[in-house]
Amino acid sequence: MRSRPGTAVFFGHAVPVQAVTFVLRPTATYRAVELDVPTHWLGALAASFAIVPLVLAVPSGHAADRFGERRVMVVGSLLVLLSSAAFVLLADSVGGIVLASVVLGLGHLCSVVGQQAMVANGTPRERYDTAFGHYTFATSVGQAVGPGLIVLFGGEATIPRTSDIFLWATGLTVVLVVLSLLLPRTRGHAGTVQGAGGSVRDLLRKPGLVRALTVSCVVLAAVDITLVYLPALGAERGIVAGTVGLLLTLRATASMTSRLFLGRLVAWMGRRRLLLGSLALSATSLALTPVPMPQWLLGVVVVLLGLGLGAGQPLTMSLLAETTPPGMRGRAMSLRLTGNRLGQVLVPSAAGLLAVGAGASGVLALTAAGLASVGVAARRLHTDP
Repeated sequence: MRSRPGTAVFFGHAVPVQAVTFVLRPTATYRAVELDVPTHWLGALAASFAIVPLVLAVPSGHAADRFGERRVMVVGSLLVLLSSAAFVLLADSVGGIVLASVVLGLGHLCSVVGQQAMVANGTPRERYDTAFGHYTFATSVGQAVGPGLIVLFGGEATIPRTSDIFLWATGLTVVLVVLSLLLPRTRGHAGTVQGAGGSVRDLLRKPGLVRALTVSCVVLAAVDITLVYLPALGAERGIVAGTVGLLLTLRATASMTSRLFLGRLVAWMGRRRLLLGSLALSATSLALTPVPMPQWLLGVVVVLLGLGLGAGQPLTMSLLAETTPPGMRGRAMSLRLTGNRLGQVLVPSAAGLLAVGAGASGVLALTAAGLASVGVAARRLHTDP
């Protein structure tokens, strides 16, 4: 992260991880619809992405602290490649989709833990907001590029050509593996960890940390819900797959914008005010999404949703990095991801139960209520540097 070539490779690695993830997950939903999987089971499919990483998040952070971020990122890239191949070969059954989703979740976890720890360990404290803003901007680029494959292979059809998308995603993961091998070598921080003398329990005792983790958890769960239930909403209302893919791309592009200028926004508004404003915007926009409206107006609402959701994640990363001693930042980021994965298991599962009676619209409305709730809780956070 300290040299320009290393920084370029790092951001080059961050983009395809998200691109592959954000095309495979909605495409898995479309494949499940092709297999006539009931709508209320889609929540369980979304949860399968997070269930194993929920258990392995903290160990992966410990591995990043002990063995170095690069090794964890290489392992993650190989797992994403394995997952893409599994979607190509095994996605003709529900069991195959679930298995491929589980492996994808684990590969994404290792990649992201390594990336976030590398940013935290390679950035001066006073530049955390800018660095994490730029990092999450890169992830948003990937999140915008990925659904573009749905637009390319969807056209005017309600269901895109899922087999073609799985094949192209596999080719993209090959590039991802090559980039992971070109990352600058990093050393473990075992000596620093011993000097820090802390534990995960100590991290949880820091004032406001659990509240910040809760905010992060619900915001990421909201992103997950849009990935799974926006396609489901489109299928319910006859919106063509190409339009749904465009909506997902608009959401990610809007998140890119708020993240690119995050450092300036924090300097202007302060972390706390920016966090509260982004949560309010996210909750309002998501609550409006299921309301019947012209498609151009739905696009405007989705852009506002992306602007709000885009700021929440890097702000919580900055807070964690700033309050965590060197040598424990991998575990701090993995602890944040553990909370995120917990939300990805519980919220979609609860959403799936709700979908039995309320459909995709009810799921989106419930998630908006969750965002509003954590916005109220975040008022007690003291996040300004």
